[in-house]
Amino acid sequence: MNITSIIGTGLIGGSMALKLKEKGFTERVIGVDNNLENLAQAKDLGIIDDALSLEEAIAISDLIILAIPVDAVKKLLPKVLDLVTDFQTVMDVGSTKANLVHTIEQHKNRKRYVASHPMWGTENSGPSAAQHNAFTGKAAIICNPEDSAKDALELVKKVYETLEMNLLFMDADAHDVHTAYISHISHITSYALANTVLEKEREEDKIFQLASSGFSSTVRLAKSHPEMWVPIFRQNKENVLDVLNEHISQLRKFKSALEKENYEFLEELIVNANRIRGILK
Repeated sequence: MNITSIIGTGLIGGSMALKLKEKGFTERVIGVDNNLENLAQAKDLGIIDDALSLEEAIAISDLIILAIPVDAVKKLLPKVLDLVTDFQTVMDVGSTKANLVHTIEQHKNRKRYVASHPMWGTENSGPSAAQHNAFTGKAAIICNPEDSAKDALELVKKVYETLEMNLLFMDADAHDVHTAYISHISHITSYALANTVLEKEREEDKIFQLASSGFSSTVRLAKSHPEMWVPIFRQNKENVLDVLNEHISQLRKFKSALEKENYEFLEELIVNANRIRGILK
């Protein structure tokens, strides 16, 4: 692999670039970003080697990675596919997949694209948040692999193997259902809890002084940027609403148990929740 272009030089794209360069997967990384400050910082940090326009980068790249918010991917991916040849590979790393793959399913260069999602992220953003070993041991999902050219698929598999991730394959629609339950709802819950505390506890210094590690870890995701998460919720709306309704139902059970002083039922709810220990060790 000679040249890789990263469209979006923030947390995910930057972390991928660092590891791919470190492992010798690519000789040169080109950065493409509308945020000129991010581009300059990414170059200063050694994340990218050069900054070029989209057209210039695609013209010389073997691999093009779209690491931008999912609404931007949906708009840009058809344009990128218009520009690539049968010897180039395009991949994205977004948290929603069904809407995206349905958008380009009839594109003449559809087979040059591999839909994927590395399951990692933090509440931070920008090139300075990038980490060398961010993806090690995490899951990477490739969606609808049968719709991608064999060589493109093999290259993206090699990307994730270089990142030391565990590969999974699934249908794009199934991916969006599962991520709604294990990722997207976590962010909504965190945002809601943060808003609850900010509404009820008006003294910010008390929040800071009294917050335990449990509270801090629960609301950590509430620091995540809306530019990334509003598009995710919008594209995966139906699945997110489904899991949100179930979550609200579970909260009502806890509320009812406390209102009725039914502590046996409250214990049952907690014991049932404890089963997650056997799944997430």
